[in-house]
Amino acid sequence: MIRKCLFPAAGYGTRFLPATKAMPKEMLPIVNKPLIQYAVEEARDAGLQQMAIVTGRGKRALEDHFDISFELEHQIRGTDKEKFLAGTRELIDTCSFSYTRQVEMKGLGHAILSGRSLIGDEPFAVVLADDLCLNLEGDGVLAQMLKLYAQYRCSIVAIQEVPREQTQKYGVIAGEQIREGLYRVDSMVEKPLPEEAPSNLAIIGRYILTPDIFDLIADTEPGKGGEIQITDALMKQARNGCVLAYKFKGRRFDCGSAKGYVEATNFCFEHLHQSDL
Repeated sequence: MIRKCLFPAAGYGTRFLPATKAMPKEMLPIVNKPLIQYAVEEARDAGLQQMAIVTGRGKRALEDHFDISFELEHQIRGTDKEKFLAGTRELIDTCSFSYTRQVEMKGLGHAILSGRSLIGDEPFAVVLADDLCLNLEGDGVLAQMLKLYAQYRCSIVAIQEVPREQTQKYGVIAGEQIREGLYRVDSMVEKPLPEEAPSNLAIIGRYILTPDIFDLIADTEPGKGGEIQITDALMKQARNGCVLAYKFKGRRFDCGSAKGYVEATNFCFEHLHQSDL
């Protein structure tokens, strides 16, 4: 039903300067694998094979990563270092990658709209690579959400509980709980002050979106911070039909911040990569 995953990856990564001055934040390594590869692997493991990446100036490394490097592969052929490229090569062989540029940085909603030509008129997933999500005990977050989409056929956002004092960092939802961990959204606010937040249920970087979202974004005026917010477009969609919010199973690391990045690195080294290095 859903074939494509969109990765908005045009942002400047200003929270991680100076590391991101000349390197895309999506290429920051967690142990020995860049964030964008974790994101693509999550989409692939959910059954998606068409990867659409919205890039910007200075982001050529993203395209190069998902391409064959003849000189490097020739240099390490026959050595024990070949194994380190096996995962990347598998993605290149089993997935297709398409790219477009977001010419101006006008917010997440605008970034998603910039990918319209890659997605077309069909439902799709969205993954923000600097939100690293891992579930060691079952399906990844995107796979969990795709199972819900097969049942409900509407837009779905991933949510988690956050401390009240942190609501101004997120889009925040409120709504009717229709079963454990699943809410029908009736309110959605971008980065509210703690005293104005409708709940402490914060949207994180995983979405399933129906194609009508593109027209809704196109008709959305700039909101918080002068940017075109995906939450504003989703709120229109919720009024007209149905948007669900899903409290996912697993852990999420905010790898756009130094604290979250270090936590993710330590977690992945302990649980995923220690035996490989």
